[in-house]
Amino acid sequence: MKKILKYLPDTVNFIKSQYTRTVDTAIILGTGLNEIASSIDTELVVPYNKIPNFKPSTAPSHKGQLIFGTMAGRGIVLMQGRLHCYEGYSPLEVAYPIFALKEIGVKNLIITNASGSLNQNFQLGDIILITDHINLTGMNPLRGQNEPMLGPKFPSMHDAYHKRFIEIMKNIAQENNIPIRTGIYAGFLGPNLETPAECKMLKIIGADMVGLSTVHEVIVGVYLQMKILGISTITNISNLYHSRVHTQSEIEKTAFKAQDKIKILLQNFVKQL
Repeated sequence: MKKILKYLPDTVNFIKSQYTRTVDTAIILGTGLNEIASSIDTELVVPYNKIPNFKPSTAPSHKGQLIFGTMAGRGIVLMQGRLHCYEGYSPLEVAYPIFALKEIGVKNLIITNASGSLNQNFQLGDIILITDHINLTGMNPLRGQNEPMLGPKFPSMHDAYHKRFIEIMKNIAQENNIPIRTGIYAGFLGPNLETPAECKMLKIIGADMVGLSTVHEVIVGVYLQMKILGISTITNISNLYHSRVHTQSEIEKTAFKAQDKIKILLQNFVKQL
């Protein structure tokens, strides 16, 4: 955590030098969801490779840039693309942008991702509100000596996915006739997708969907006392139910098809913050 204190001032000073408006809400765009950026009035785009101490995003369909602007009249910043441990980054490097977002005033963090369904009732393209997660990466971004000025040594995860945010989004979905479900997300390290035996295990321990991101960002968000909403798009069905190979191209295309509904949900949600 000492690295955070060392690197954060340069990162934050650079971002503030580029954009001076107050921003209290951030959205992380997952696989296949780049076009959600069109739902905001863009004022500034900053590639990650221009920001001191940010790492470049190398995952397919992740552009790797911060987009500042307004949505529903509120200041907002998008992370158009995230980092993953399977790219070779540590959990702390993956979650480093969350520290920077907190320092520029972000209090509300909306995290989106693409996931594979472990729940037989979930279908391709379904939008799922994450109610909880299971970290099966074997890694944690808070590992090591804590810095009390950043957050508590043992943050409680009892309300990691803010219950009030979940209820607000459920109501918005109902008002707009958008089907929405809730579920528990399991985070794996990747980059390979899961074996049938792993999927069977995940289902037994209570997971409804599985993906290769999110858990480390949420841990740091909770550590920094952010309020978090998690939204997962079902982009492939577990090999528990379908014995066929899933491709990255299929996953991206399925996520892309869900974007219009997610845009409506996000725009209405931001209005109520």
